Amino acid sequence: MTSLCVMKFGGTSVGNADCIRRVAAIVQSATAQVRVVVVVSAMSGVTNQLIDAAHRAEAGEKDFLSGVIADLRGKHAVALEALVSDPQNRARIAGLIAEVLDELARLLQGTALLSELTPRVLDAISGGGERLSAPLVAGALCEAGLRSVVVPATDVIVTDGHHGRAEPLMAETHEHAEAQLRHLIDDGVVPVVTGFIGATAEGVPTTLGRGGSDYSATILGAALGAQETVIWTDVDGVKTADPRLVPEARTIAQISYHEAAELAYFGAKVLHPNTLRPVSAAGVPVWIRNSFMPEKLGTRITARGMSNGGGVKALTAIRDVTLITVGGPGIVGLTDVLARSFGAMAAIRANVLLVSQSSSQNDICFVIPSADEKLAVEALRSAFAPEIVEQTVEHVSARPEIAIVAVVGENMRGIPGVAGRTFSALGRESVNIIAIAQGSSEYNISFVVEAAAMQRALAVLHKEFRLYEGVPSSEDVSPVANSNA
Repeated sequence: MTSLCVMKFGGTSVGNADCIRRVAAIVQSATAQVRVVVVVSAMSGVTNQLIDAAHRAEAGEKDFLSGVIADLRGKHAVALEALVSDPQNRARIAGLIAEVLDELARLLQGTALLSELTPRVLDAISGGGERLSAPLVAGALCEAGLRSVVVPATDVIVTDGHHGRAEPLMAETHEHAEAQLRHLIDDGVVPVVTGFIGATAEGVPTTLGRGGSDYSATILGAALGAQETVIWTDVDGVKTADPRLVPEARTIAQISYHEAAELAYFGAKVLHPNTLRPVSAAGVPVWIRNSFMPEKLGTRITARGMSNGGGVKALTAIRDVTLITVGGPGIVGLTDVLARSFGAMAAIRANVLLVSQSSSQNDICFVIPSADEKLAVEALRSAFAPEIVEQTVEHVSARPEIAIVAVVGENMRGIPGVAGRTFSALGRESVNIIAIAQGSSEYNISFVVEAAAMQRALAVLHKEFRLYEGVPSSEDVSPVANSNA
C-alpha cells in the first residue's frame, strides 16, 4: 500500500465531538486502502472568536479576555470528554490544549496592555484554533484504533514573512515535510497537521490567509507527492451556483483546475483561491466532498475536467467589494498609469479582482475587497499626488455596494455567442452592467453590477444556460480513498 492521500477537514467537519467522530470514521475507512495525512481547521467559529478577541484587546478591553479563554477551554473540554475514553490519553491531550490556551491568554493580555496588535501577534493568535482542534482529532483517531500524532504546521510548512497572507516556500517545505512526516507515514501513523498556519525559516508563525487550510492541504500534497487531495467540507462539491442564491444549483461532477480557480477567485467559498496552485503542475486530482454525506463522490478537479457540451459550467459572484476609479482626460498621456496604479495596490497587498479600462483611456477602474478600500484610495492619491494637483488626474473615487458576477467555463472559447447570450439575458431582466472584463483565455466573463442586482443576475444566467440540468456523471472515476463510512 503505497498511495498517499491528504485529507483536509474544515471547521464544520470538526465542529463538535459528533463531527470529529465522523472524521475519524472517514479516515479509518480510507486507511484500509491508502496512507493518509490529515489537515484540520479550527472548530467552527473559533478563528473568528480569536480574531475578534485580538481586536478588542487592541482597543484596550481587558475584562472580557478571561471569559473568551474560559469559553474555548469549555468547548474543547466537552469535545475531549466525549471523544477520548482512556484517562491517561485524555489527560495528555488536555495538557496540550491547556498549553495553547495559556499562550493565547498571554498574547491577548499583552495586546491589551500595549493597545497594539502587530501582524505577527495577530497571526500567532488567529492560528490558535487549529492548534486546539488537532489534538482532539488525533485523539479521536487513536480511539478508533489508529496510531496518530499531532504535527504542528510550523514544523512543516515554510513560508515567507508576510503575516496574514504568507506564501509557501516549496523547496524548503518539501525538505521539512519529508523530515517531519515521511517516517510517520511509512510507519502507518496518521499525522494530524494544523491547517492555516506555517512559519518562516526562522520559526516565526505565519498564516496563509482566511480559509488557508485548503491551501495547507495541497501544499502538503505537492510536497509529499500525494496521489490525491480530498477537501472534506459541508457541501456535496462545487455547485453550478451558490445554492443559497440559486436553489436550482446542481453539483458538478468534474471541473478543470482553470475552472475551479476562476470560481474560487471570484467568490465560490468551497475553495481558497490559492488551493490549486501547488498541485496543478503535477496534475494531482483534488476532490471536494461532504463529510456529512461521505457516500457522495462530490466534485473531482483535474487538469482537463469534463465538458458539459454547453460551454458555461458554473456561475459565481462576490460581494463586499468596491469599484475604484482613477479618472481624468489627462491620464491618456500618462504611459505609466497602470504600472503606478497596480504598484500602489501591490504596496498595500490589495487583491485586484477585476480590471476595466475605457477605450478613450479617460478612466481606469478596478475592483478590490471593500476591506482594502480606505488604504487603496489613500495609496492611489499618494501615487498620483502631483497629477491631482495639476488636474491631469481629476479624481480617485470609490464606489461600494457593488458585486462581481462571473460566468465560468473552460470550453466557452470554442462556442460562439456566450457573451451575447449573457448580456442579452441580463438586458431582458433590466440588470444594469457597470463594468465588464474578459481575459484572452476566455475561461470567464466577469462583470460588475449593483449589489442589489447580484442574485437576480445569477438566477437569470443559470436559467439562460440551463445549468439546472446538471452535468455528465463521473461514476467511472472514484477517489483513491473512497471513504463511505
